[in-house]
Amino acid sequence: MRTFKLIAGLFFLLLVVACQDKKRSSQIKVAENESKYVVLAYVTSWGESTPDPACLTHINYAFGHVTDNFKGIRIDNEPRLQMVVGLREKKTSLKVLLSVGGWGSSRFSEMAQTDSTRMAFAADCKRVIDQFDLDGIDIDWEYPGIGTAGVSFSPEDTDNFSLLMKDIRHAIGKDKLLTIATQAGAKYYNLKAVEPYVDYVNIMTYDMEESPNHHSALYRSEMTEEWSCEDAVAAHVAAGFPVGRLVLGIPFYGHGTNEAPELLDYRHIIALDSLQSCWDSAAQVPYMVNSQGHVVVNYENAQSIAFKCQFLHQKGMLGLCTGIMIAMMKGYITPCRLSRCNESLTLSAYFFFICIFPVERISRLQYFVL
Repeated sequence: MRTFKLIAGLFFLLLVVACQDKKRSSQIKVAENESKYVVLAYVTSWGESTPDPACLTHINYAFGHVTDNFKGIRIDNEPRLQMVVGLREKKTSLKVLLSVGGWGSSRFSEMAQTDSTRMAFAADCKRVIDQFDLDGIDIDWEYPGIGTAGVSFSPEDTDNFSLLMKDIRHAIGKDKLLTIATQAGAKYYNLKAVEPYVDYVNIMTYDMEESPNHHSALYRSEMTEEWSCEDAVAAHVAAGFPVGRLVLGIPFYGHGTNEAPELLDYRHIIALDSLQSCWDSAAQVPYMVNSQGHVVVNYENAQSIAFKCQFLHQKGMLGLCTGIMIAMMKGYITPCRLSRCNESLTLSAYFFFICIFPVERISRLQYFVL
């Protein structure tokens, strides 16, 4: 921030200083807003390295699970969770949450079915927060009322999910974070019912369709059948959740077909020299084709994330979620060493969120390919 010297007796200079002070006041306001920005990474229990906390404001540790007796939480690799919490020594403002659930994580339905087990689980959320010095709990139940992930389910799951959010909020108090991860179509949840208890929603706008279709298209195109990010946001708003508390999920892995693996980390995607990169101008996402013109990989890059930044800003959403490709608001988010972030995140997280709170000047976006 510039320091301005007032020179008495010179009206012209006083006028200049007054203008500069007005500009300075605006910059201070921006700096205050900057502290509200969230950069959130899901860090897995099975990884070995960790992201640089200088690049983050929040970490969701993945995963915890409902215990066999349906009354508590079992945490994968507790020493690693403790290590992640220890990253606060490098950045005291870092917030760490435990994400409970994930694809194939079962026993949610049984736990939420009765008042006694639901309240016991909520109490254990408080116990875990206190024991590990966490800032909150993220619930990733995939999904209430359906067994697609090979989990138990019940027709009462949606209503019980709402009761669970109420019980957890009551148990952990208003000063701790409670967040949820939701399916792109906002199905399986009563978002209007949970809205009073949940701080924000992470929309899983990835894996929405299978290759060769895009799995995280911003808009629909000939390479989508049903879902896009735009559709997902609209579905959540229509379901009764405020757009200003929605976070969009962007994968830092790609989906492969034909000669490529089903899932590819971004560092592996950019190493595919034999493939040609293409751009879907309707969906606003890239893809790769082989020499015969067949789609091989669908993924994200800096350009697609930049378009998602603009989309989020226009919609007034809570944040942007991205991965290996890091998008930054110059002057809003303090840049870190991108190569260092890339190395740690690609090894330690299954997917990585950058959640940028509503900003004033999206035109200042700069994006970097790692």
